[in-house]
Amino acid sequence: SFQVPRSGQRGYHHRTEINKKIYRIGKSLKEDANNACTENDLTEKAITPMGGFSHYGTVNEDFVMLKGTVAGPRKRIITMRKSLLPQVSRRAVEKISLKFIDTSSKFGHGRFQTSEEKAKFFGGAVQKKAKTEEKAEAEA
Repeated sequence: SFQVPRSGQRGYHHRTEINKKIYRIGKSLKEDANNACTENDLTEKAITPMGGFSHYGTVNEDFVMLKGTVAGPRKRIITMRKSLLPQVSRRAVEKISLKFIDTSSKFGHGRFQTSEEKAKFFGGAVQKKAKTEEKAEAEA
């Protein structure tokens, strides 16, 4: 049933942002397992950082990468639409070419882009874990 926006919810109902720059529209992991590759960085990696995004997890579906921030909790649905005015400024019409997408851990001091890179650096037990993960992926 429809309700009138209450006083505590006004920001949720009324806040809008305009002219968000779209950097990339990515495919799901099923369609493109290496959806974080760019022309300059050919490392085979997915868009999800090591350990997942904080308070979100792993990205399995299609995604949109925007410039800047988006207000609200991480899992809130956002609605986007095409601009009503034609975008003619130099900043709006510039061609975007991503050179690098950072997939290091977002929890601590992330140093490594992939678990293979981490296993190569540390060796030993970490390499065994990476090999068992590869076997599990091969079976799946």
